[in-house]
Amino acid sequence: MPHVDIDELKTHYELTGDRQPVLIFSNSLGTNLSMWEPQMAEMERRFRILRYDTRGQGGSSVTAGSYTIEQLGRDVVGLLDSLHINRAIFCGLSMGGMVGMWLGIHAPDRLHRLVLCNTAAKIGTKEVWNARIATVRRDGMKSVAASVVERWFTPEFRASAEEKVAWTREMLENSPREGYASCCDAIRDMDLRDTVGQIKTPTLVIYGGRDPVIPNSEAQFLTDRIRGAQQVELAAAHLSNIEQSESFTKALSDFLSE
Repeated sequence: MPHVDIDELKTHYELTGDRQPVLIFSNSLGTNLSMWEPQMAEMERRFRILRYDTRGQGGSSVTAGSYTIEQLGRDVVGLLDSLHINRAIFCGLSMGGMVGMWLGIHAPDRLHRLVLCNTAAKIGTKEVWNARIATVRRDGMKSVAASVVERWFTPEFRASAEEKVAWTREMLENSPREGYASCCDAIRDMDLRDTVGQIKTPTLVIYGGRDPVIPNSEAQFLTDRIRGAQQVELAAAHLSNIEQSESFTKALSDFLSE
């Protein structure tokens, strides 16, 4: 597996294709870079694809201590520098979208375009996150898997796509316990509601009309605050790129064709 070593962090990544520009995919909490597999065939036809595992997730290092969204954003800048990529399109879902917002505010010169999926400028409350962190650290990933997967997908999808649901649940259950908890710290402590309006990069907001994690009003908040932002609603819950993979890929492709 290819890795980039920067200080104490070893970042697992996959860089495929030889077209330009580069399109970066950033994973959600409790998953890894394979969550973007449904988009790969179509997007590789047009872009060079960079997928990576966020710090503490997948094949990347589980570094000690709580993480911050700023830290995760700087990890992306470091990855781009190491791979000699000056600018890229960034597409992130949930936690990955929060990283994208940080980049849009603090490193806009590294971005061509920005796609924020099933995400918000602030997600949840400290009490909710602290309870989940405590449960995971005490009882492990399987203790939260069932409830998380219920939020990831609609009941209809869970009933009709059992193999895909099992695949994502396996990703979650195999997520490193401490890395997951430290990423929860980062999400818990991020609040970009007052600064997200600073983003000037052309932006698309994709959200699930039945997402119990990100209310539709939060997606509208991003669209309203980011000047010129477009939005697309999909008939999905939280992992919209998997539940509505074809519609998601089309929305992404259409936006990047403009």
